[in-house]
Amino acid sequence: MEEGSNPKWKGKATANLVGSTPEQVWPLLEDFCNLSKYLTTLDTCYHVEGELGKPGLIRYCGATVPSPSGGDEKLTLWCHEKLLAMDPIGTLMTYNVLDNNMGFKSYESTIKLLPIDCDDEPGCQIEWSFVTDPMEGNTQEDLVNYLDSSVRTMAMNMGNALKSRVPSDVVDSSTL
Repeated sequence: MEEGSNPKWKGKATANLVGSTPEQVWPLLEDFCNLSKYLTTLDTCYHVEGELGKPGLIRYCGATVPSPSGGDEKLTLWCHEKLLAMDPIGTLMTYNVLDNNMGFKSYESTIKLLPIDCDDEPGCQIEWSFVTDPMEGNTQEDLVNYLDSSVRTMAMNMGNALKSRVPSDVVDSSTL
């Protein structure tokens, strides 16, 4: 096949968190093997091998979806993802998809946190970008729409998690 005859798909989706800085959101994002805490469409996400937080780390992600054949049947979509880079200063991570049953032949993604100004409040934009070979049975627009929904879900759940945290220096004396 000639080079360039099958161009890569590229895309990006973003979502904003008002009231949280990239530095506040980063500890949630860098927890690479617990993505299902914030991307609730996943049933599970767990450590497979490698050192936590280090390039080479591999995680398993799985989600149960209705079967394309219809009815009450369910299908588990799964993938192994390998962490390629983790940059706490730049608040970004890059990973690729390895073995999977989702149709990815080559997929690399970067998720980064960017500071934004939200009417004089701190803010953070989550940007999820990707490069992949075309996927049989899907369109580039389908993939971008999935990532858009996913990043909005993550932003909402991360925002809720940060709002529910009690600072460690605050102690309720009535419980002592």
